[in-house]
Amino acid sequence: MPTLRQQLFRIKPVPRQKEDVETDLKRTIGLFSLTMVGVGSTIGTGIFFILSESVPVAGPAVIWSFVIAGAVAGLAVICYAELAGSVPVSGSSYSYAYATLGELPAMGVAACLLLEYGVAGAAVAVGWSQYVNQLLFNLFGFQIPHALAYAPEEGGIVNLPAILLLAMCCFLLVRGTGESIVVNAIMVCLKIGVLIFFICVGVTGWDSNNFADFAPFGISGVVAGSGLIFFSYVGMDAVATAGDETKNPKKTMPRALIAALIIVTSVYVLVAVAALSAQPWEKFDGQTAGLSAILENIVGSQWPGTVVAAGAVISIFSVTLVSIYGQSRILFTMAGDGMMPKLFREVNPRTLTPVKGTIVVSAVIAVLAGFIPLNFLAEMTSIGTLVAFVVVSLAVIILRVREPNLERGFKVPFYPVLPVVSIIGCFWIISSLQIITIVVFIIWTAFILGLYFIFGRKSSVLGKQLAEAGPTNPESARTDSTGGAK
Repeated sequence: MPTLRQQLFRIKPVPRQKEDVETDLKRTIGLFSLTMVGVGSTIGTGIFFILSESVPVAGPAVIWSFVIAGAVAGLAVICYAELAGSVPVSGSSYSYAYATLGELPAMGVAACLLLEYGVAGAAVAVGWSQYVNQLLFNLFGFQIPHALAYAPEEGGIVNLPAILLLAMCCFLLVRGTGESIVVNAIMVCLKIGVLIFFICVGVTGWDSNNFADFAPFGISGVVAGSGLIFFSYVGMDAVATAGDETKNPKKTMPRALIAALIIVTSVYVLVAVAALSAQPWEKFDGQTAGLSAILENIVGSQWPGTVVAAGAVISIFSVTLVSIYGQSRILFTMAGDGMMPKLFREVNPRTLTPVKGTIVVSAVIAVLAGFIPLNFLAEMTSIGTLVAFVVVSLAVIILRVREPNLERGFKVPFYPVLPVVSIIGCFWIISSLQIITIVVFIIWTAFILGLYFIFGRKSSVLGKQLAEAGPTNPESARTDSTGGAK
């Protein structure tokens, strides 16, 4: 009989299969589509409002804040790339933690991911409602009634547009992953086009004097701005949730992660430069719909703001789509391990997608989006991602030591310096978060770990396989990427 410690820290063996890892899902995602998943889940509401929060803190030097935040996220993404090429399965950092730290830590990481995707999905859906109202007003001169566009705490009854958005995303995902990925790729291209449009129009109002007082608050302001901007990089790990549906995952996933990071960081820096060149940094404080306002001031007309508002609507739709997708695939993987009810593992034989799990996830996020205000949801988004980034960086080090001969499609350069720096950078940003955010995160994690002790520890597929194998033949319990015995 294994001890409690052996149960809590049992490790799921790393899958040895290559590109043909067995999966119940259909492999339909190629390099371009997977890169668009990463870009689509990252470029969301953040870039459309973050300048009004970060520029007053850092001044024009916010450009360096974007670079620093991108570097911290980039270090974690590079670590993701190595693990994605070594453990090419769905589940993101949950699967990586299970293969390196053990079952209980994996459940703690799962709490981070469920928080990240669930709360972020609800937050961006609430933001979508506001941009829809702005677009309707610009185009037709009317808005959705306040009672049907805001949560009760904001003076409304229900945020109906947010719920409708989640219903549309759920419908797409239920129809099939292939169709959803195509729609996401189209939306990502459109919103990048809108941001490029902003950059091109923005630089026509270039005034070098706006950069004269480049760093009014010194290095401390640049660092503080980076902490705020990190929210704009949340979602990059969505690529790592698609391992079971990616073609040639060992090579495709690392390439898609790095390509998405390069695209996102380049777009962010160029948008920041264009915005600051056209407007003095002092005017960003408290500015709503900042990108739209800047273009309207340059052109002297409302139509550029309408274009940007349309881009925001498209942008947030794609982020919500990927949030539901990532959440349902993490639960799919956990159910295969016995950590969640079998409901989340059931796959529709026609569409080859986890229909029931997708519907449950969409319904829960819809409740959050419909009745909880945006400010509370947004505060909880970053911490789950940061903790997951720490685990991924740590997992790279552990796997290098434990399995040095494991086939890797990509290796982190300058090992172990980069993983260590990644961990330090993530903890640095966590230290800048509000205390209430950290407290709520701890309570949520304790709740998920409580579910593990009540349900997961006893129903663990790995635990049952180890018990059947016996102490003399633990290798016979080696599992494949779907949670089944080899």
